[in-house]
Amino acid sequence: MEQLEAGILGTVFRNEENGWSVITVRAGRNETTVVGTLPELSPGEQAVFTGEWIEHKTYGRQFRCVSCEIRVPTTLLGIERYLGSGLIRGVGPSTAVLIVRHFGEETLTVLSEHPERLTEIPGIGKKRCAMISESFLEHQSARRAMVFLQSYGIPPALAVKISKFYGDQTPDIIRQDPYRLCDDLEGVGFKTADRIGIALGVAPDSDSRIRCAIKYMLREAAASSGHIYLPEDELCASSASLLQIPRDLCARALTSLLISRALIGESDGGDDPRRVYLPAFWHAEQEVALRIRELMSAIRPDKFAGAARAISGFEKSHGIQFSASQRKAIRQALENGVFVITGGPGTGKTTIINCILELLSADNDVILCAPTGRAAKRMTEATGCEAKTIHRLLEYGGEEGIFARNQDHPLEADCVIADEASMIDLMLMRSLLRAVEPGCRLILVGDADQLPSVGPGNVLRDILDSGAVPCVRLTDIYRQSEASRIVVNAHLINQGEMPLLNEKGTDFFFERKTALADAADTIVGLITRRLPAYLGYPEKEAAALAMRNIQVLAPARKGECGVNVLNSRLQNALNPASPKVPQLLWGETVFRRGDKVIQTKNDYQLEWIRNSGSGWEEGTGVFNGDVGFITEVDAENNTLTVLFDEDREVVYEAGDLESLEPAYCLSVHKSQGSEFPVVIMPVTGGPPMLLTRNLLYTALTRARSMVVLVGSEEVIRRMVENNHVARRYTALARRLSEAGGAE
Repeated sequence: MEQLEAGILGTVFRNEENGWSVITVRAGRNETTVVGTLPELSPGEQAVFTGEWIEHKTYGRQFRCVSCEIRVPTTLLGIERYLGSGLIRGVGPSTAVLIVRHFGEETLTVLSEHPERLTEIPGIGKKRCAMISESFLEHQSARRAMVFLQSYGIPPALAVKISKFYGDQTPDIIRQDPYRLCDDLEGVGFKTADRIGIALGVAPDSDSRIRCAIKYMLREAAASSGHIYLPEDELCASSASLLQIPRDLCARALTSLLISRALIGESDGGDDPRRVYLPAFWHAEQEVALRIRELMSAIRPDKFAGAARAISGFEKSHGIQFSASQRKAIRQALENGVFVITGGPGTGKTTIINCILELLSADNDVILCAPTGRAAKRMTEATGCEAKTIHRLLEYGGEEGIFARNQDHPLEADCVIADEASMIDLMLMRSLLRAVEPGCRLILVGDADQLPSVGPGNVLRDILDSGAVPCVRLTDIYRQSEASRIVVNAHLINQGEMPLLNEKGTDFFFERKTALADAADTIVGLITRRLPAYLGYPEKEAAALAMRNIQVLAPARKGECGVNVLNSRLQNALNPASPKVPQLLWGETVFRRGDKVIQTKNDYQLEWIRNSGSGWEEGTGVFNGDVGFITEVDAENNTLTVLFDEDREVVYEAGDLESLEPAYCLSVHKSQGSEFPVVIMPVTGGPPMLLTRNLLYTALTRARSMVVLVGSEEVIRRMVENNHVARRYTALARRLSEAGGAE
């Protein structure tokens, strides 16, 4: 990092929401441009910027700032420019001249300590004096808050967010209890608050520090591992390890949190450790179990008469014959308030949905939905009926968990069919159930052997494990799917058997490469040359078609065959840097027009527009796992435009880019709910926790037409034999099968 000491000349651009600024400065005799997330700066002020020099392809040499230290203007000209810059209400350039001429070098002291003296200036009465004083103090306090936060290593964008939330009280509040940040502001973790706390001299065994760490461990367990709760002993042990303090101090703080109901404890008695929840998760799990039971009890078995005859009529009209398990699935779906259909690829889940749709649609309103845009689109294509994302169906309102459709304004439907149910996490399931009235059927369709949802919970698996909800597991492969080695191999893997790797003329290929570098080179060669040629892509469109139709999925993020390295290599191969292709550097990531990108977390505030055919439609919300393509890059204003689902346009400003990543290579977890014509996957080794059977199975079932594995048979064998499924701490299955309660 370098430092640049300069005087502020003016602001070219500033985004008030996130503080991203483009300013001109004078360093010595030279004028230059500084870009970055900055506090408001006025002409005449001096600042020391820390960052690095970059070369912008359009605007030339610039200084990208990561932090700045502001120095009060000391010269009369500097003070005059600062006051006359327009930042202080009631002071323009001419008034600034009068104030500085009257008070001289004491001007800023007068404004800070004796603002009533401004009435000594002709034309400034008491009312205007109060306005100037208030504006000056607001500006100074916001400035102090930003400088205070950045002095503790808080990134500028987060510093803007914190100072906006606490206002002029920011330094006082944080000095009093820096750990409040974790509870008050999303995106502030324990480690950030603790860095400030340690610098401020907070004792290692401080109650506020320990309580914050315990809640942080629960939030982190939900975000990184999908846990709804943690056992008491595990929570205390992990918190003590994080804090490097005795475990009994954590146990004492936990007791205090449970007594105050800041956390909720639950126990079944006996030797089992107490389950400790964040209140939101405990209430959600209780509510999901309650609402499922209500839906189950609201449909009578005779609600749909003549099911057997109707199913036979569907078979005859469509020239198919259902197996006994498929007929059972259709009949029970028609007769029950809640029903689950689970099975692997090629077992006829889509055909069953189509039969249920045809039988119910004559006299019932049926709604189709799925957790992601891609899954909803696939459902629409497979059924010929519109399917919506669950968020769109529930008419989310721009804030997390806020949906227009709920128990007070339920869906107008007699049946709701939700596909890819393994992806539905606990909080989204609660929102869906709130909008489904008793008397409406809920049919969940999904593959329980895939990886669980990215969000916390294991809803589909818990419902199946409870034994309380009627369900059918489909195992027979349809005749037309038997020819697909993707389907056959997926089932072999699921049964703990090695896939058939070396058969010719199939849709399943294996490239033997033992060295990591060779495997990475092979993957790049496959997607850029060999597969486009094999699939007959026109040469001029090969790169674009490869990006849309061929997806690389990797088990891990790190390493030569991990998501990060492969993304960089594939971007440079498929969408290389060019004077004709505008690009934007954000941190260490380069975004180019034409890049394939993925949203990595839910953002309920991001605005989008969609051409619905009858006009432009507006909305908010882009969600974890949404994949799109960059259509525009505005390097001057640091914005990108991304097209999702081929119809939703979203403009990303500088502060939003932290949740956007390249998507040439995705982790298998991020691919859930998606389907791609061709999947390439490295099988080159890694941690046992990642190289599991259900991860390999999930990757294979994302492919529609072709799979290519690159690596070694031994790694495939280890994955097939590793049937370890990382346990998620959830109690939904218990709640569905028996009543539970809190202490």
